[in-house]
Amino acid sequence: MSTAFYALAAAFTLGVSGLALHRTHLISALLCLEGMMLSLFITMGLWALQLFVGAYTIAPMFLLAIGGCEAAVGLSLVTAMARTHKNEKTDNLTSLKC
Repeated sequence: MSTAFYALAAAFTLGVSGLALHRTHLISALLCLEGMMLSLFITMGLWALQLFVGAYTIAPMFLLAIGGCEAAVGLSLVTAMARTHKNEKTDNLTSLKC
């Protein structure tokens, strides 16, 4: 295993710990999820290049495009929640009000 894989594993672990410890704001949780996904995409690309499998090198690009759409939906939900509830803390997500 190269040091790049250890660095990407550390980046994923940092995203998981950030998601576990800093859950008060929705935007910080979304940023931690995006960091975790980005480290997984880079790991998939490096794994495909290391094994010389050309068919799997395009998969991270498709997943990255889907991740961009997910980020756009997440940010629109954050702005909608900030407009209706006047803040974007995750404590407001437990209320069942429409």
